Amino acid sequence: MDDVREPLKSRKYRRCRSAPLAEYAPLETTNTVSVPVTESIFRNLHPSFHKVAIFLAFYLGIGTICFYLVRNQIKGEKTNGVLDAVYFCIVTMTTVGYGDLVPNSILSKLLACAFVFTGMALVGLILSKAADYLVEKQEMLLVKALHMHQKVGHIQVLKDVETNSLKYKCIVAFILLLVLISAGTIFLATVEKLDLVDAFYCVCSTITTLGYGDKSFSTQAGRVFAIFWILTSTICLAQFFLYIAELNSQSRQRALVKWVLTRRTTNVDLEAADLDGDGVVGAAEFIIYKLKEMGKISQEDIGLVMEEFEDLDVDQSGTLSISDIMLAQPPSTEK
Repeated sequence: MDDVREPLKSRKYRRCRSAPLAEYAPLETTNTVSVPVTESIFRNLHPSFHKVAIFLAFYLGIGTICFYLVRNQIKGEKTNGVLDAVYFCIVTMTTVGYGDLVPNSILSKLLACAFVFTGMALVGLILSKAADYLVEKQEMLLVKALHMHQKVGHIQVLKDVETNSLKYKCIVAFILLLVLISAGTIFLATVEKLDLVDAFYCVCSTITTLGYGDKSFSTQAGRVFAIFWILTSTICLAQFFLYIAELNSQSRQRALVKWVLTRRTTNVDLEAADLDGDGVVGAAEFIIYKLKEMGKISQEDIGLVMEEFEDLDVDQSGTLSISDIMLAQPPSTEK
Protein backbone atom coordinates (compact mmCIF):
# COMPACT_ATOMS: atom_id res chain seq x y z
CA MET A 1 0.00 0.00 0.00
CA ASP A 2 2.87 2.34 0.80
CA ASP A 3 4.37 1.67 -2.64
CA VAL A 4 1.13 2.81 -4.26
CA ARG A 5 0.69 5.84 -2.04
CA GLU A 6 4.17 7.26 -2.63
CA PRO A 7 3.87 7.77 -6.43
CA LEU A 8 0.48 9.37 -5.88
CA LYS A 9 1.98 11.72 -3.33
CA SER A 10 4.80 12.56 -5.74
CA ARG A 11 2.38 13.31 -8.55
CA LYS A 12 0.26 15.44 -6.25
CA TYR A 13 3.35 17.40 -5.17
CA ARG A 14 4.41 18.07 -8.73
CA ARG A 15 0.93 19.08 -9.75
CA CYS A 16 0.27 21.52 -6.93
CA ARG A 17 3.68 23.16 -7.11
CA SER A 18 3.92 23.60 -10.87
CA ALA A 19 2.42 26.59 -12.64
CA PRO A 20 0.76 25.48 -15.90
CA LEU A 21 2.59 26.63 -19.00
CA ALA A 22 0.38 28.77 -21.20
CA GLU A 23 1.85 27.19 -24.34
CA TYR A 24 0.82 23.72 -23.26
CA ALA A 25 -2.65 24.56 -21.99
CA PRO A 26 -5.37 22.48 -23.68
CA LEU A 27 -7.34 24.00 -26.49
CA GLU A 28 -10.68 25.55 -25.68
CA THR A 29 -13.13 23.36 -27.56
CA THR A 30 -16.41 24.90 -28.56
CA ASN A 31 -19.02 24.12 -31.13
CA THR A 32 -17.41 26.51 -33.58
CA VAL A 33 -13.61 26.74 -33.66
CA SER A 34 -10.78 25.49 -31.43
CA VAL A 35 -8.43 28.38 -30.65
CA PRO A 36 -4.99 27.77 -29.09
CA VAL A 37 -4.37 29.73 -25.90
CA THR A 38 -1.01 30.90 -27.29
CA GLU A 39 -2.70 32.95 -29.99
CA SER A 40 -3.90 35.55 -27.49
CA ILE A 41 -0.45 35.60 -25.88
CA PHE A 42 1.21 36.38 -29.23
CA ARG A 43 -1.16 39.29 -29.71
CA ASN A 44 -0.03 40.76 -26.41
CA LEU A 45 3.69 40.16 -26.87
CA HIS A 46 4.16 41.32 -30.43
CA PRO A 47 3.62 44.75 -31.91
CA SER A 48 0.50 45.57 -33.86
CA PHE A 49 1.26 45.58 -37.55
CA HIS A 50 -1.03 48.56 -37.88
CA LYS A 51 1.28 50.52 -35.57
CA VAL A 52 4.36 49.29 -37.43
CA ALA A 53 2.83 50.37 -40.74
CA ILE A 54 1.87 53.77 -39.29
CA PHE A 55 5.36 54.43 -37.88
CA LEU A 56 7.05 53.33 -41.09
CA ALA A 57 4.67 55.35 -43.27
CA PHE A 58 5.14 58.41 -41.04
CA TYR A 59 8.95 58.11 -41.20
CA LEU A 60 9.02 57.59 -44.96
CA GLY A 61 6.38 60.28 -45.53
CA ILE A 62 8.21 62.96 -43.57
CA GLY A 63 11.57 61.87 -44.99
CA THR A 64 10.30 61.87 -48.55
CA ILE A 65 8.87 65.37 -48.19
CA CYS A 66 12.05 66.72 -46.57
CA PHE A 67 14.48 65.18 -49.03
CA TYR A 68 12.28 66.05 -52.00
CA LEU A 69 12.30 69.69 -50.95
CA VAL A 70 16.11 69.66 -50.72
CA ARG A 71 16.58 67.45 -53.80
CA ASN A 72 18.68 70.15 -55.48
CA GLN A 73 21.03 70.02 -52.48
CA ILE A 74 21.67 66.29 -52.98
CA LYS A 75 24.15 65.27 -55.64
CA GLY A 76 24.53 61.96 -57.40
CA GLU A 77 22.76 59.66 -59.86
CA LYS A 78 19.10 60.78 -59.97
CA THR A 79 16.02 59.26 -61.58
CA ASN A 80 12.74 60.66 -60.23
CA GLY A 81 12.47 63.29 -57.47
CA VAL A 82 9.94 61.48 -55.25
CA LEU A 83 11.39 58.02 -55.90
CA ASP A 84 14.92 59.22 -55.14
CA ALA A 85 13.70 60.77 -51.88
CA VAL A 86 12.09 57.50 -50.73
CA TYR A 87 15.14 55.52 -51.87
CA PHE A 88 17.44 57.88 -49.97
CA CYS A 89 15.30 57.41 -46.82
CA ILE A 90 15.62 53.60 -47.04
CA VAL A 91 19.36 53.70 -47.72
CA THR A 92 19.76 56.06 -44.76
CA MET A 93 17.60 54.24 -42.20
CA THR A 94 19.25 50.87 -42.95
CA THR A 95 22.72 52.51 -42.84
CA VAL A 96 23.58 51.04 -46.27
CA GLY A 97 24.81 54.43 -47.52
CA TYR A 98 25.88 53.61 -51.07
CA GLY A 99 27.07 57.14 -51.79
CA ASP A 100 25.19 57.28 -55.08
CA LEU A 101 23.09 60.08 -53.54
CA VAL A 102 24.97 62.39 -51.17
CA PRO A 103 23.85 65.49 -49.19
CA ASN A 104 25.65 68.53 -50.53
CA SER A 105 24.58 71.36 -48.19
CA ILE A 106 24.40 72.12 -44.48
CA LEU A 107 20.60 71.66 -44.37
CA SER A 108 20.60 68.34 -46.26
CA LYS A 109 23.45 67.01 -44.12
CA LEU A 110 21.62 67.92 -40.88
CA LEU A 111 18.47 66.23 -42.19
CA ALA A 112 20.45 63.11 -43.04
CA CYS A 113 21.94 63.04 -39.51
CA ALA A 114 18.49 63.32 -37.95
CA PHE A 115 16.92 60.65 -40.15
CA VAL A 116 19.72 58.11 -39.75
CA PHE A 117 19.26 58.04 -35.95
CA THR A 118 15.46 57.95 -36.05
CA GLY A 119 15.62 55.32 -38.80
CA MET A 120 17.93 53.07 -36.80
CA ALA A 121 15.63 53.41 -33.79
CA LEU A 122 12.65 52.47 -35.95
CA VAL A 123 14.43 49.39 -37.31
CA GLY A 124 15.73 48.30 -33.91
CA LEU A 125 12.63 48.86 -31.80
CA ILE A 126 9.74 48.16 -34.14
CA LEU A 127 10.58 46.57 -37.47
CA SER A 128 12.86 43.89 -35.98
CA LYS A 129 10.09 42.83 -33.58
CA ALA A 130 7.64 42.62 -36.44
CA ALA A 131 10.15 40.55 -38.39
CA ASP A 132 10.60 38.24 -35.40
CA TYR A 133 6.84 37.74 -35.24
CA LEU A 134 6.68 36.87 -38.95
CA VAL A 135 9.51 34.37 -38.50
CA GLU A 136 7.62 32.77 -35.61
CA LYS A 137 4.59 32.34 -37.84
CA GLN A 138 6.72 30.67 -40.52
CA GLU A 139 8.36 28.62 -37.78
CA MET A 140 5.00 27.04 -36.89
CA LEU A 141 4.46 26.14 -40.56
CA LEU A 142 7.92 24.57 -40.69
CA VAL A 143 7.30 22.46 -37.57
CA LYS A 144 3.93 21.29 -38.88
CA ALA A 145 5.56 20.37 -42.18
CA LEU A 146 8.24 18.36 -40.38
CA HIS A 147 5.55 16.45 -38.45
CA MET A 148 3.22 16.12 -41.43
CA HIS A 149 3.70 12.35 -41.80
CA GLN A 150 3.69 11.71 -38.05
CA LYS A 151 0.66 11.30 -35.82
CA VAL A 152 1.47 14.23 -33.57
CA GLY A 153 -1.10 16.36 -31.75
CA HIS A 154 -1.17 20.12 -31.36
CA ILE A 155 0.24 19.93 -27.83
CA GLN A 156 3.25 17.91 -29.02
CA VAL A 157 3.86 20.44 -31.80
CA LEU A 158 3.83 23.29 -29.28
CA LYS A 159 6.26 21.39 -27.03
CA ASP A 160 8.58 20.86 -29.99
CA VAL A 161 8.40 24.57 -30.82
CA GLU A 162 9.12 25.48 -27.20
CA THR A 163 12.12 23.15 -27.04
CA ASN A 164 13.67 23.90 -30.44
CA SER A 165 12.26 27.37 -31.09
CA LEU A 166 15.60 29.09 -31.79
CA LYS A 167 16.79 26.29 -34.06
CA TYR A 168 13.64 26.54 -36.17
CA LYS A 169 13.91 30.34 -36.24
CA CYS A 170 17.47 30.05 -37.56
CA ILE A 171 16.32 27.68 -40.29
CA VAL A 172 13.43 29.92 -41.34
CA ALA A 173 15.58 33.08 -41.30
CA PHE A 174 18.30 31.30 -43.31
CA ILE A 175 15.79 30.14 -45.95
CA LEU A 176 14.32 33.65 -46.24
CA LEU A 177 17.84 35.08 -46.49
CA LEU A 178 18.73 32.72 -49.34
CA VAL A 179 15.53 33.70 -51.16
CA LEU A 180 16.29 37.42 -50.75
CA ILE A 181 19.92 37.01 -51.85
CA SER A 182 18.87 35.05 -54.92
CA ALA A 183 16.14 37.56 -55.79
CA GLY A 184 18.51 40.52 -55.41
CA THR A 185 21.24 38.89 -57.47
CA ILE A 186 18.88 37.94 -60.30
CA PHE A 187 17.30 41.40 -60.32
CA LEU A 188 20.62 43.24 -60.44
CA ALA A 189 21.85 40.97 -63.21
CA THR A 190 18.74 41.34 -65.37
CA VAL A 191 17.54 44.90 -64.69
CA GLU A 192 20.68 46.76 -63.65
CA LYS A 193 22.71 44.81 -66.25
CA LEU A 194 25.47 43.80 -63.84
CA ASP A 195 27.38 40.58 -64.42
CA LEU A 196 26.63 37.76 -61.99
CA VAL A 197 29.68 38.30 -59.76
CA ASP A 198 29.10 42.07 -59.50
CA ALA A 199 25.41 41.47 -58.78
CA PHE A 200 26.22 39.04 -55.97
CA TYR A 201 28.92 41.41 -54.69
CA CYS A 202 26.42 44.29 -54.59
CA VAL A 203 23.88 42.11 -52.76
CA CYS A 204 26.42 41.10 -50.11
CA SER A 205 27.66 44.67 -49.59
CA THR A 206 24.05 45.81 -49.27
CA ILE A 207 22.56 43.30 -46.83
CA THR A 208 25.61 43.62 -44.56
CA THR A 209 25.16 47.45 -44.79
CA LEU A 210 28.74 47.90 -46.01
CA GLY A 211 27.50 49.86 -49.02
CA TYR A 212 30.79 50.36 -50.83
CA GLY A 213 28.95 52.37 -53.47
CA ASP A 214 30.79 51.20 -56.59
CA LYS A 215 27.75 49.06 -57.44
CA SER A 216 24.20 50.15 -56.59
CA PHE A 217 20.68 50.59 -57.94
CA SER A 218 20.83 53.34 -60.56
CA THR A 219 17.69 52.81 -62.69
CA GLN A 220 14.15 53.84 -61.82
CA ALA A 221 12.91 50.24 -61.76
CA GLY A 222 15.93 49.24 -59.69
CA ARG A 223 15.22 51.82 -57.01
CA VAL A 224 11.56 50.80 -56.78
CA PHE A 225 12.74 47.23 -56.13
CA ALA A 226 15.47 48.45 -53.75
CA ILE A 227 12.99 50.30 -51.53
CA PHE A 228 11.38 46.98 -50.51
CA TRP A 229 14.33 44.63 -50.93
CA ILE A 230 16.93 46.59 -48.94
CA LEU A 231 14.61 46.98 -45.95
CA THR A 232 13.60 43.30 -45.79
CA SER A 233 17.05 41.82 -46.54
CA THR A 234 19.01 43.91 -44.03
CA ILE A 235 16.50 43.19 -41.24
CA CYS A 236 16.42 39.49 -42.15
CA LEU A 237 20.22 39.20 -41.93
CA ALA A 238 20.26 41.03 -38.58
CA GLN A 239 17.58 38.69 -37.21
CA PHE A 240 19.48 35.63 -38.47
CA PHE A 241 22.68 36.60 -36.63
CA LEU A 242 20.62 37.46 -33.55
CA TYR A 243 19.10 33.95 -33.58
CA ILE A 244 22.58 32.43 -34.01
CA ALA A 245 23.83 34.33 -30.95
CA GLU A 246 20.77 33.34 -28.92
CA LEU A 247 21.13 29.70 -30.02
CA ASN A 248 24.75 29.67 -28.87
CA SER A 249 23.74 31.18 -25.53
CA GLN A 250 20.93 28.62 -25.17
CA SER A 251 23.27 25.69 -25.89
CA ARG A 252 25.69 26.93 -23.22
CA GLN A 253 22.80 27.30 -20.77
CA ARG A 254 21.59 23.77 -21.48
CA ALA A 255 25.11 22.41 -21.01
CA LEU A 256 25.25 24.13 -17.62
CA VAL A 257 21.85 22.69 -16.66
CA LYS A 258 22.99 19.19 -17.66
CA TRP A 259 26.16 19.55 -15.59
CA VAL A 260 24.23 20.79 -12.55
CA LEU A 261 21.75 17.90 -12.74
CA THR A 262 24.35 15.15 -13.29
CA ARG A 263 27.13 16.13 -10.87
CA ARG A 264 27.38 14.51 -7.43
CA THR A 265 25.69 16.26 -4.53
CA THR A 266 28.04 16.86 -1.60
CA ASN A 267 27.68 17.87 2.03
CA VAL A 268 28.72 21.39 1.04
CA ASP A 269 25.77 21.51 -1.37
CA LEU A 270 23.36 20.44 1.37
CA GLU A 271 24.67 23.12 3.72
CA ALA A 272 24.29 25.77 1.00
CA ALA A 273 20.79 24.55 0.12
CA ASP A 274 19.59 24.61 3.75
CA LEU A 275 17.93 28.03 3.64
CA ASP A 276 16.28 27.90 7.07
CA GLY A 277 19.31 26.34 8.82
CA ASP A 278 17.38 23.44 10.37
CA GLY A 279 19.88 20.83 9.18
CA VAL A 280 17.39 19.30 6.74
CA VAL A 281 16.91 20.21 3.07
CA GLY A 282 13.34 20.06 1.84
CA ALA A 283 12.23 19.66 -1.75
CA ALA A 284 11.54 23.40 -2.17
CA GLU A 285 14.97 24.32 -0.77
CA PHE A 286 16.68 21.79 -3.05
CA ILE A 287 14.83 23.09 -6.12
CA ILE A 288 15.75 26.70 -5.31
CA TYR A 289 19.40 25.75 -4.83
CA LYS A 290 19.54 23.91 -8.15
CA LEU A 291 17.83 26.76 -9.99
CA LYS A 292 20.43 29.16 -8.56
CA GLU A 293 23.22 26.88 -9.76
CA MET A 294 21.66 26.82 -13.23
CA GLY A 295 21.61 30.60 -13.29
CA LYS A 296 17.84 30.70 -13.76
CA ILE A 297 17.26 32.71 -10.58
CA SER A 298 19.49 34.86 -8.37
CA GLN A 299 19.67 35.54 -4.65
CA GLU A 300 18.08 38.92 -5.35
CA ASP A 301 15.10 37.21 -7.01
CA ILE A 302 14.67 34.94 -3.99
CA GLY A 303 14.89 37.92 -1.63
CA LEU A 304 12.16 39.79 -3.51
CA VAL A 305 9.87 36.74 -3.47
CA MET A 306 10.52 36.20 0.24
CA GLU A 307 9.63 39.84 0.93
CA GLU A 308 6.30 39.36 -0.81
CA PHE A 309 5.74 36.11 1.13
CA GLU A 310 6.43 37.85 4.45
CA ASP A 311 4.04 40.66 3.53
CA LEU A 312 1.29 38.13 2.78
CA ASP A 313 2.03 36.00 5.86
CA VAL A 314 0.04 38.19 8.24
CA ASP A 315 -0.07 35.72 11.15
CA GLN A 316 3.66 34.95 10.71
CA SER A 317 3.01 31.21 10.75
CA GLY A 318 5.42 30.50 7.93
CA THR A 319 2.58 29.38 5.67
CA LEU A 320 -0.04 31.16 3.57
CA SER A 321 -3.76 30.63 3.96
CA ILE A 322 -6.88 32.21 2.52
CA SER A 323 -7.26 34.33 5.66
CA ASP A 324 -3.69 35.65 5.21
CA ILE A 325 -4.45 36.65 1.64
CA MET A 326 -7.72 38.34 2.62
CA LEU A 327 -6.07 40.28 5.45
CA ALA A 328 -2.98 41.26 3.46
CA GLN A 329 -4.94 42.19 0.33
CA PRO A 330 -8.35 43.54 1.37
CA PRO A 331 -10.87 43.76 -1.46
CA SER A 332 -10.93 47.11 -3.22
CA THR A 333 -13.90 49.34 -2.41
CA GLU A 334 -13.52 51.37 -5.59
CA LYS A 335 -16.15 50.87 -8.25
